[in-house]
Amino acid sequence: MKSKERVLTALARRTPDRVPVNYYGNDGIDRRLKEHFKTDDLAEALEIDFRSVGPRYIGEKLRADMGDIKVDYWGIRRRWVEHSSGGYWDYCDWPLTNASVEQIEAWPMPNPDDFDYSGIPAACDKVRDFCVTAGHAGLGDIINSCGMLRTMEQILVDLITDDEAGLRLIERRNNIQLEITRRTLDAGRGKIDLMCLGEDLGTQRGPTISLELFRRHIRPWIEKFVALAKAFKIPTMIHSCGSSSWAFDDFVEIGITCVETLQPEAANMAPAYLKKRWGDKLAFHGCISTAGPLAYGTPDEVAGNVRETLEIMMPGGGYILSPTHSIQDNSPTENVLAMYEAAKKFGKY
Repeated sequence: MKSKERVLTALARRTPDRVPVNYYGNDGIDRRLKEHFKTDDLAEALEIDFRSVGPRYIGEKLRADMGDIKVDYWGIRRRWVEHSSGGYWDYCDWPLTNASVEQIEAWPMPNPDDFDYSGIPAACDKVRDFCVTAGHAGLGDIINSCGMLRTMEQILVDLITDDEAGLRLIERRNNIQLEITRRTLDAGRGKIDLMCLGEDLGTQRGPTISLELFRRHIRPWIEKFVALAKAFKIPTMIHSCGSSSWAFDDFVEIGITCVETLQPEAANMAPAYLKKRWGDKLAFHGCISTAGPLAYGTPDEVAGNVRETLEIMMPGGGYILSPTHSIQDNSPTENVLAMYEAAKKFGKY
């Protein structure tokens, strides 16, 4: 099978020729892998079955950077923070923490007109043999993405108390994202295969919010994005970190096709539990923990972890092998290579 057919077969919970694979990595591991393969095209080197497309922002810079603080078009502020194995552009200031409704209304945000969609058809044609995706884990995401402007603590308080300012921030941001996504899918002219969105719903130990709160404020927005994907006759994959299986029945009702991340170390997220409970209703993407053997084991232990996961998740199809999150700088290069070699070796049907 070509990659497109392989992924779409798995998303339909049928059996492809082999398990599809995906890759996420931060800058440090990207650099090391590019040096190893002597190429900048890691997707080709690792035989990844996915490619993403999206519009290019061509609008004015809405805010100036603040010294060593970089500010994006949403107003999210990040500063470079070093750590023992590299560094991150980490969130460092939350300008809308105490904002009123009026301040939320006045906060500059990108306009869907500020994006160039004209290159999307050609971009899709260039990668037509792969599963072409639009969106990302931050699309539609409320708790994380709005928390980057208002703090996670405040956005959770907003959801619990129906705070008008917080709800207006959510509404403004998601309506803009919905329209950008609609124009992206429209520009793709039937060449985009999958919409990706996200909402982190779990800690390592349990739910971040109650089911009632999820259904009151989070689910309605997920439903809007899924409805948009359905209008273009494509499936949806949702990213959700931590112990999130408590929401999977709702995902099924909404019409989500695939759930990604699937941290096996989190509560109620063991691959065997997920496969048994929802394997006939959802496709799965992930399960190879970036906090497990991939980071702290040997190549043989990584291969064993991949093989064990495949033995659980492969039967009947419906599984895409991927790291749970971006692979971190602390994962040895040889472990990452072992992961993808094991996927080739043990992932054939």
